[in-house]
Amino acid sequence: MIGGALRGLRRQRGVSLKGLAAQTGISQGYLSMVENGKRLLDSTVFIDSIADALRISPAELTGQPVAPLDPSTGGAHAGIPALRIALMGLPAQMLAPDRAPDEPVQMLTARVARANNLYHASDYGTLAAKLPALLSDLRAAADARHGYVRRRILQLLAGTYHPACVLLLKNLGYPDLAYIAVTRAAEVIAELEDAQYMALSDFFTAHVLMVAGSPQQALARTAAAISDLERHGVLGRAPQSLLGELHLISATAITRDKTRSGDARRLDVATHLAEAQRLAQHTGETHDWHLNFGLTNVAIHRVSLNSALGRHGDAVDAGAGLDPEAITAPGRRMAYHADLGKSLARLRGREADATRELLTAERVAPQRLRADPLVRDCVGYLLGRPMAAHALRDLRGLSHRIGVVS
Repeated sequence: MIGGALRGLRRQRGVSLKGLAAQTGISQGYLSMVENGKRLLDSTVFIDSIADALRISPAELTGQPVAPLDPSTGGAHAGIPALRIALMGLPAQMLAPDRAPDEPVQMLTARVARANNLYHASDYGTLAAKLPALLSDLRAAADARHGYVRRRILQLLAGTYHPACVLLLKNLGYPDLAYIAVTRAAEVIAELEDAQYMALSDFFTAHVLMVAGSPQQALARTAAAISDLERHGVLGRAPQSLLGELHLISATAITRDKTRSGDARRLDVATHLAEAQRLAQHTGETHDWHLNFGLTNVAIHRVSLNSALGRHGDAVDAGAGLDPEAITAPGRRMAYHADLGKSLARLRGREADATRELLTAERVAPQRLRADPLVRDCVGYLLGRPMAAHALRDLRGLSHRIGVVS
C-alpha cells in the first residue's frame, strides 16, 4: 500500500510528518491519514511533490514494478531481461543468430501490427515475449536494405518502439527502460527527417517524462511538437489525430504541474481538451500511429483528467452515459472504468459503485489493472469503507487477485 510505503520511506529519510508537510504544502493531518490507510494518495501532484521532498522517484513511492500474482502478468515481467538486452542495441546475431535479415516487408508490417494490438489488448505477457525478436529482426532488416525499403522498415521500427515497447514498460513500472526505448526510437526517427514522426517521438517521450516525475519537461516537449506540427501543416486525418493526442497528453501533464495553481491547471486542461474535441470531430474514430484518437478517447480523457484534478464529482458526471465500447482497445476501456471507479471511491455512499467499476476494469484488461499501483491502493482503501455485504465479498475477491491484504 502507498501509505505504508510513504511511512517507511519518510522514516528512512529521517523526515517528520511536520517536515514533510512543510516541504510539500500538504497538510500534516492528510499525510497522517494517508499513512494510516484512511485517505487515498491518488493525486499525481501530491505524489510528485512527496517524491521530490524525499528525493525518490514517483515509481518508488507507488511501489512499481508491482509483484505479479497471476501467470500472465508474471510472464510480462519475466520477459523484461530479454527486452532489456534488445534495447541495449546488441547486434542482431547475438539475439537471433539463425534469423535472416530478408524477411518480407509485408510480414514485418503484420508483426508490428500484431505487437501493437497485443499492447492495446493489455496482453503484456505475450507482447513482452515477442518484442525482443521483433526489434532484432527489424534492425537486421533495416541494416540490409536501402532506399525506400529501408525507410519503410525504419518507420516500422519506430512503430514498434511506439507504443508497444514504451507504454508496455511504462505501465509495468520500468520508466528507465521506457526512456531507453524512446531514445532508440528518436535515433531511428532522426534518419527519417519527418515532422510527423518527430512529433510522435515527442509524444511518447512526454509519457516517459511524466512517469519520471518531470511534467514540466513533458509539457515543453509537447508544446514544441504542437508548434512544429502546425507549422508543417496538419491537413489530413493522420496529422490531425496526432495533434489531438498531443493536446491530450499536454492536458495530462498539466494536471501534474506543481507550478500552476489549481484554477490555472483546470483552465489550461479545459483549453487542451476543447482543442482535442474540435480535432476529433474532424477525424472521427482513428487508429493512426497505432493509437486510438477520436471522440470516445477524448471523452475517456475527460473522466481521467477530472479525476487527476481531484474533481471527482465532475469525473463521475463526465462518465455518465459514455460508451467506451466505441474504442476497440481493451486497455483504453479499462482506463475509463478504473478512473471512474477511483473517483467513485472518493464520493461518500458510492463505494459499491466504485467496486463495480473496478471489477469491470479487471474483466476488460486484467493485466493492466493489476499493474496499476493506484488501483491497488484504491482497493485497499475501499476495504475499510462501509458497503453492502455482496459488494464487499466481490471486493475481497478482487483484493485477493491483485495481492492486496484485506
